[in-house]
Amino acid sequence: MGGGRFNQEQSSVGLKVALRIIAGWQASPTQACRILRISHSTYRRASQDCGAGRRLDQDQQQRIGLVLSIHASLRTTFANQANVKGFPGFINENEFFEGRSPLEIMAQGDMISLYETCKRIDQLQRIGVAQGSS
Repeated sequence: MGGGRFNQEQSSVGLKVALRIIAGWQASPTQACRILRISHSTYRRASQDCGAGRRLDQDQQQRIGLVLSIHASLRTTFANQANVKGFPGFINENEFFEGRSPLEIMAQGDMISLYETCKRIDQLQRIGVAQGSS
C-alpha cells in the first residue's frame, strides 16, 4: 500500500483490515488509535462497519500500509499463526526495542516508531530468525 493516495473505498477497507490486524495483536483501542492516528470515534465507526475511514489523510493511509506490511512480514516469517499474532506483543531485547514490545513502540504514536518497527520486523525474515518456528 505505497505510492499514491487511496480512493474512499480503499481507505475504508484498509482501515478495517488494519484494525482487525491490530486487534489480533491484542492491542487496546487506545493503542490502535495511536498507531493509526485516528480518533476513538473513527475507531468505533470502523469497528461497527459504519463506513468510517473514507476521509483519511496521507499520513493515516501510510500508517495503514505499514500495518499491512508488518502483518505480511510476520506471516512470511512465522509458520505458526500464534506467533504471527503474538510477536508484536512479545518483549524484545534487541538494541532497537530495548526490552519493550513492538506494540509498545508502535503505540507511541509517531510515524518514525511505526516505520522503524516495520523495518525491524521485515528484517526478521531476511536474517532467518524464525525459520524453525512453527
